[in-house]
Amino acid sequence: MEEIKLAVEARTELGKGASRRLRAAGAIPGVFYGPQAKPVSLTVNAKEFAVNVGNLEGSHLIRLQSSVPELGQRVALLREVQAHPLTGRILHVDLYEVDLTQRLQVTVPLHFVGRARGVAEGGIMQPILREIEVECLPTDIPAFIEVDVSGLAIHDAVHLAEIQLPANVNAVFETNDAVVTVLPPTVEEVKVAAEAVEGAAAEGAAPAEAEAKEGKDSGKGA
Repeated sequence: MEEIKLAVEARTELGKGASRRLRAAGAIPGVFYGPQAKPVSLTVNAKEFAVNVGNLEGSHLIRLQSSVPELGQRVALLREVQAHPLTGRILHVDLYEVDLTQRLQVTVPLHFVGRARGVAEGGIMQPILREIEVECLPTDIPAFIEVDVSGLAIHDAVHLAEIQLPANVNAVFETNDAVVTVLPPTVEEVKVAAEAVEGAAAEGAAPAEAEAKEGKDSGKGA
């Protein structure tokens, strides 16, 4: 997995007031911690974070760039992002240190590829899970996992145990749940289709009835 470099600085001023001043100055307050690391309060440039990290999906290794020994060249995962509920502005980030030699569990997004056979037959593809939990070394974390749905007919499904995973990556689950399925057309769609057929039949019958009636009227006149 490619590492993302992110410049960070240690911060000594703590508290809500200090955090508001940092955000006003274009920085994001955060914390770096881990099983072998003492928590260190830090800041990161908001624009740099948005460009390098903010729009990524899944889990990515972040190599911290700093002159502070407790932060410089440490490798972390973005554990949590706190954002404003209305504006979406990032308020705080948690960076969790990882040991590159130890396996860990992370969530990885699923990408569904192909056109399901059941969709061509009128069914509806229904993703059930958008991401799954896997276990692997930090350097083996996949950016995403592809799930081929092209062979699915109506009522078919792909389950967790059937997903093709990269080498050295294992899925973590207790029950073999479905991640995607193809549903039959909804009742409403069937009803609309039936009404359309009935309507077409009625339209076809109307001219025939009119012609028959016209023929009877002509007979009477004779």
